[in-house]
Amino acid sequence: MTGADAAGPGREYDEPGPAPAATAPDGGPRELLPTASAARTRAAVRELARPHRALAVAGFLVMVAGTAVGLLVQPLLGHLVDLVADHREAGAITLPVVLLVLVALAQGGTIALGLSLVSRLGETVLARLRERFVDRALRLPVEQVEEAGAGDLTARVTRDVSVVGEAVRVALPELARSLLAIVLTLAAMTALDWRFLVAALLAVPVQATTARWYVRHAVPLYARQRIATGDQQQQLLDTIAGARTVRAFRLEEQHTRRVTESSASTVELTMRGVRLMLTFYNRLHVAEYTGLAAVLVTGFLLVRGGSVSIGTATAAALYFHSLFTPVNSALVLLDDAQSATAALARLVGVADGPGADDGARTPGPRTADGGTPLREDRQPGPQSPELTGRGGGSVVVTDVHHAYAPGRPVLSGVSLTLSAGEHVALVGPSGAGKTTLAKLVAGVLSATSGAVTVTVADGRERAEGPRVVLVTQETHVFAGTLAEDLRLAASGASDTELRAALAEVSALDWAEALPDGLGTVVGEGGHRLTPAQVQQLALARLVLTDPPVAVLDEATAEAGSTGARLLEQAAGRAVAGRTALIVAHRLTQAAAADRIVVMDEGRVVECGTHDELCAAAGTYAALWRAWSGTRATAPQTPTSRSHPDRPVKDH
Repeated sequence: MTGADAAGPGREYDEPGPAPAATAPDGGPRELLPTASAARTRAAVRELARPHRALAVAGFLVMVAGTAVGLLVQPLLGHLVDLVADHREAGAITLPVVLLVLVALAQGGTIALGLSLVSRLGETVLARLRERFVDRALRLPVEQVEEAGAGDLTARVTRDVSVVGEAVRVALPELARSLLAIVLTLAAMTALDWRFLVAALLAVPVQATTARWYVRHAVPLYARQRIATGDQQQQLLDTIAGARTVRAFRLEEQHTRRVTESSASTVELTMRGVRLMLTFYNRLHVAEYTGLAAVLVTGFLLVRGGSVSIGTATAAALYFHSLFTPVNSALVLLDDAQSATAALARLVGVADGPGADDGARTPGPRTADGGTPLREDRQPGPQSPELTGRGGGSVVVTDVHHAYAPGRPVLSGVSLTLSAGEHVALVGPSGAGKTTLAKLVAGVLSATSGAVTVTVADGRERAEGPRVVLVTQETHVFAGTLAEDLRLAASGASDTELRAALAEVSALDWAEALPDGLGTVVGEGGHRLTPAQVQQLALARLVLTDPPVAVLDEATAEAGSTGARLLEQAAGRAVAGRTALIVAHRLTQAAAADRIVVMDEGRVVECGTHDELCAAAGTYAALWRAWSGTRATAPQTPTSRSHPDRPVKDH
C-alpha cells in the first residue's frame, strides 16, 4: 500500500479552512496524514451509528417526553398567578403546587434516562471509531507516518480522541436536550398566543447572524489549532528523542527556537479562540434582551386589550426566559461542536484508510520489537529446494533507488544478494543508507525504483507469520506481564517455549529472577527493564516468531560497553540458521558475519569477507584499523572519519 492508496479510491480529503503548513525536521513542509472532508465525516458518523438506530430512536423519544413534561411548569406557574390575581382562597393553590412537584420528578427521571441513552449511543459510536482508527493507523505505510511525523499521529490518538470523547459525553446529550427544548418551547408559546411566538422570533435574526459568524470563523481556526498542536508535539518529540544528537552537534539553540516558534503559534491561535468566544457571548446577550423585551411588550399589550390573562402573559415571559439556557447552550456548544468536528475529521481521515473492514487483509510481517507492522507486498520468487537452515530464505535486491524527497536520493542503484542462511553485515558512515536499505529488505519502506525479492525455502512457506522480521534499537515494552509481552510474537506459545526463547538469548536467568517470573508486570507502571534486557526481549520475540529472514538494525546499540558482547552473542544465537542482514553497530559484529557490505553515499563501495576487505586495504580496512587502535598508514577517507563504535543513524 503506497501513500497514495491510504485515502482509498474516490474519497475526498481536505482541511476545513486554511492552515499553516507543518514543518519537517529539515525545515521543509511536512505532508500531514489525511483529514476527511465535512461530507465524508458526516457519512462516516451515519455509517457508524446505523447499527444502533433502535437506541437512537429510544433516546430521542424519551428526551421528547421529558422535555414536554417540563413545559408544563410555566402554565402551572401562570395559573398560580391568575389564582392570586383573582384573590382565590389559599386551598386553591394546593393542586397546582402538587402538580409542579410531580412534573419536576417526572421531568428529572425522563431527562436522566434520555441523556443516558444518548450518551450510550455516542460512546458506542466513538468506541467503534476508535477501533477503526487504531486498526487503520497500524496499517498506514511507515513512510507516510514518517513524512507526517509521529506528532501528527500522536495528536490525533490523544488530543483529538479526547476532544471528541468529551463532546460525546457532554456536548452531544446537552445539545440534543437544548434543541428539543427550543422547538417544544416555541410550540408551547404558539399555543398560548401566536403573537408571543412572533415577538420571540425577533431574537432569531441576531442569533442566526451570530451563529453564522461564529461558524465561519471557528471552523478554520480550530482546524489550524489542531495542526499547530500536532506540529508542536512533533517538534518536541524530535527534540527530546534526538537530545543526544542535538547536544553532540551543538544544535540546542536551533531546536529551542523551533520549539519556541511552534509553541508561540499554538498560543496565538488559542488566544484568537478566546477572543472569538468573548465576542460570541456579547452578541448572544443582545439577542436575549431583544427577544425578552419584545415578549414583555407583547404581553402588556395583549393583557391590556383583554386577549390574554396576566397568568398567560406570565407563562409566555417565563417560556421565553426559559429559552435563555437552551438557546445559549446550543449556540455555546457550537464551540465544542466545531472543535469536535475538526478533531473528528482528523480521526475519520485516518480511520477511512484500508483496514480490517475492507475484506482484503492478509497476514504480513511484524516487527519483533513491537513497532509498526511490516507490509508483505512482494511476490515470492521461485522456490529452490536446496535452501537450507532453520527457515532460511534468500533475498535479492536489484538496482534499488530510494529517496525520501524528490531530488535527494538516499540509495542509488544498490544491488545485493543474500543466500539462504547467510549473515551479511552493513557497514558505513552515518547517512550512507544502511538503515534505509534494511527497511526496504524488511518491507517497512517501498523502493522508489528497483525490486526486493524474498524467497523462502521449499516447504517452509507458511500460511501465517512473517517472512521477514525487523529488530531495531528502538524496542517498546508493552504494559502487561512478561509472558504477555513475549506472546505478542507467538500468541499460542507455551511457558516452556517462552523460557526456551529467553534461554536462547541469555535472558532466562534474569527473567526467572523477577518478582513473579514470567508473570511479572513490565512496561508502563510495571517492573523497569534495563536497555540490554529490553533488547533481549526483542530478540526473544524474534526467536518465537521464527522468520526465515531477520533484519537487525543496530539491535545491540542500546547495550553499554560491558553488556555489548553478551547482547551480540544473544543476537548471533537468535539469527542462527536464518538469513540475516545486520546493520553493524560495532565492527566485531561485522567481523563475525559471513560477508561484509560497505556503503557510502547510498552506494555499495566494498563487499567481501573480513579477511578479504582487510587485505584490500580499502575503506573497511581503514575503519578496522581505526577501531582496533592501530595507526592508519593510508590517507584518511571521508568514511574513515566516522568512529566505527559510535551509534549512527541514517537520515
